[in-house]
Amino acid sequence: MKAISIRQPWAHLVVAGIKTIENRHWSTNYRGVVLIHASVNRDRDAHHDLRRLRLRVPDELVRGALIGYAELVDVITESPDKFFWGPFGFVLRNAQALKKPIPLVGRSKLFDVSSITL
Repeated sequence: MKAISIRQPWAHLVVAGIKTIENRHWSTNYRGVVLIHASVNRDRDAHHDLRRLRLRVPDELVRGALIGYAELVDVITESPDKFFWGPFGFVLRNAQALKKPIPLVGRSKLFDVSSITL
C-alpha cells in the first residue's frame, strides 16, 4: 500500500476530512488509497496559515506515525480551494483516521508500506 508523509498540523486536518488538497512540488500518476503518515517534523510556519484560515488544532498532535488514510483521486495544478497553493495539489477524498496510530519512519514522495490492515 502507498503512503505519504505530511507535516503536522496538515496531516491532522487531512484525516479529519477538513483539508482535501495536499500540496506538493511533484506530481504522480498513482490513484487509489494512500496511508497518511504524520511526519516527525512539524510545519513551524503553519500557525500563520491556520490563523488566516480560521482553524484551530489540538496543541499535541501525533507525529512519526501512520494516522489515517484517504483516496487520492486526482492531481491538479489550479483550484480556488483555500488549501491549494500548488504547484501540484493531490485531491484527497473519504479520509478516515486510524483508531490507533502506527509508529513508522516516513520517507519522501509516495512510499510503499507492507503488512497494514485497515
